[in-house]
Amino acid sequence: MDKLSNIIQKNGFALLDGATGTNLFAKGLTTGDAPELWNLDKSDKIAELHQEFIDAGSDIILTNSFGGTSFRLKLHDAQDKVAALNEAAAKIARHVADAADKDIIVAGSLGPTGELFAPLGALDHDSAVAAFTEQATALAKGGVDILWIETMSSVEEVSAAVMAAQTTGLPVMVTMTFDTAGRTMMGIQPHEFAKLAKDHALSGFGANCGIGPAELLDSVFGMIEANEDSHLIPLIAKGNCGIPSYVEGEIHYEGTPELMADYARLAYLAGARIIGGCCGTTAAHITAMKGALDTIVMDAQQAPITRDDAAKILGTPWANVPTPPPSSDNGRKRRRRRG
Repeated sequence: MDKLSNIIQKNGFALLDGATGTNLFAKGLTTGDAPELWNLDKSDKIAELHQEFIDAGSDIILTNSFGGTSFRLKLHDAQDKVAALNEAAAKIARHVADAADKDIIVAGSLGPTGELFAPLGALDHDSAVAAFTEQATALAKGGVDILWIETMSSVEEVSAAVMAAQTTGLPVMVTMTFDTAGRTMMGIQPHEFAKLAKDHALSGFGANCGIGPAELLDSVFGMIEANEDSHLIPLIAKGNCGIPSYVEGEIHYEGTPELMADYARLAYLAGARIIGGCCGTTAAHITAMKGALDTIVMDAQQAPITRDDAAKILGTPWANVPTPPPSSDNGRKRRRRRG
């Protein structure tokens, strides 16, 4: 963690990268294909994306391994390639990071299995730990600096992924996704996650993905208010690039570079110190976010903000989100893909 601590101390923040899937679609990935297969088949495209984010100002790049568990790869008949695909993902990012003219953190991305834990589904703790261990071990072998567990929605899956990741001895960070009126798909609230993060002795935690910047920031506020050690453990904000909508059969994110710059500035003033973009976020957005963060750090007179302050700029969180469904609806199987 020394490298990351030094970056935050020097800059005042650490800037994450942006979307993986969105940007790979622009490079030729076809809907329904697994981005992880490109680690072996089109490694130059993955390296190119990492370089774009570094050139835009990112201090942390996430490996192309979000769907790298055997459960997710089985959907593409690649469950026997877990080790090869994840190690390759780490090595690609490591190579690009090491060639940069500044310190770059390589974070090994572990996403949800897409399965439901018993009794709602067939997944049990031991099977989940085994799957995450296989992935985490390969990422560590490939040379990542930290393990980055993201887009989680259940306590059970977070616990299994953290247990697996900690076997590597690497620092572990976790982000959950709050996208149903301030709750994860499985009903977890930000203040509950803050306690879970402390119990698991994480090196960083926060929120990613979700609906849009306003909702993401509202979740961050909830975690800060419940976390007495927020000044000791870096808080992560990695929000989507605006709200998604279907345009001519494709998902489009409304967020402009200016919107994401506002979000980055507000996330910093709220207390987040590791800030980036999730779905829809391109290198152009990261460039704008970098500029906003550099400016706000230099302005020592800026005071912390409140939820109301943020809402005046980004909009009222959850204003257009329907009332959460009853708990029985939590049994829906999640197939989210980062970016």
